[in-house]
Amino acid sequence: MKTKVVILGAGHVGSHVAWALAAGGVCDEIVLVDKIPGKAAAQADDIADSVSYSSHCPVVRDGAYADCADADITVCAIGKAREPGQTRLDLLGDSVRMIHELAGQLSAAPPKGLVISITNPCDIIADCLRRALGMGRDRCFGTGTLLDTARLIRILSEQTGAPRADIQAIALGEHGDSSMIPYSNLRIQGKKAEETPGFNAENALYRTHQTGMDIINGKGSTEFGIGQAAAHLIRLILNDTDSVLPLSVTLQGEYAVQDIACGVPCRIGRNGIKQVIELPLTESERAAFDASIAVLKQYTELAKQYESELIL
Repeated sequence: MKTKVVILGAGHVGSHVAWALAAGGVCDEIVLVDKIPGKAAAQADDIADSVSYSSHCPVVRDGAYADCADADITVCAIGKAREPGQTRLDLLGDSVRMIHELAGQLSAAPPKGLVISITNPCDIIADCLRRALGMGRDRCFGTGTLLDTARLIRILSEQTGAPRADIQAIALGEHGDSSMIPYSNLRIQGKKAEETPGFNAENALYRTHQTGMDIINGKGSTEFGIGQAAAHLIRLILNDTDSVLPLSVTLQGEYAVQDIACGVPCRIGRNGIKQVIELPLTESERAAFDASIAVLKQYTELAKQYESELIL
């Protein structure tokens, strides 16, 4: 069965997701959609050229919102890029407006497959998009702390010298400056983190939070990391691997949290999120997680206020 992924937004993030999918041979058809005339077509041609010498050459083309109706996965990568000094939360108002415009565009041919949101602030917008499309949390969710976790693993590898494949680590909570690391669940080459020479908890958390801004300050945008992270997620879903990844899902009682989306470990399959996994947390880890939830709750309420103003 041929697989199709539609990417809404052909900017830095959307185009790099498309390229990672194409270069990795993840799916058979990749469709780019963008509101700027000609942009999606140009990105599609460029990406299609890049796989001419590959063993797997997917169809890469531009398309329209109607393509989402029969897509296995629709990726939402619309929105403004962060400017130097901006947090992801600073993008909330513009992102809420764009998401509701997008939901209107999709109403004529709503997605029948899964919807994965990358648009920042990721957790809040993933929940906003889910509600706007009237979808369940299993089928509409965000990339959450998947990129934060990738950065954390790299940082721990640099600290300790351990290969990344030998590091089991995860970031939880907001995809942003309040994310936390459950160190009690962290293992480096089978050992607890504090037993590993070079490990520095404070530095690991600081760099996990700061890396995105460092990249933006240096080159203007983040793109390769999230592109590969999203492609990895999509590959595991399409292959129905029953893997566990940290994704932004609207919690419904897990971690004693209700109706707030945040990054937590989720078991995924061909039909989306199958299970939210609750990790045991120490008292201090629970306090850090709750602090992140408090930030997300504040901005979720603000997003709903913006939504009500758009409806009026």
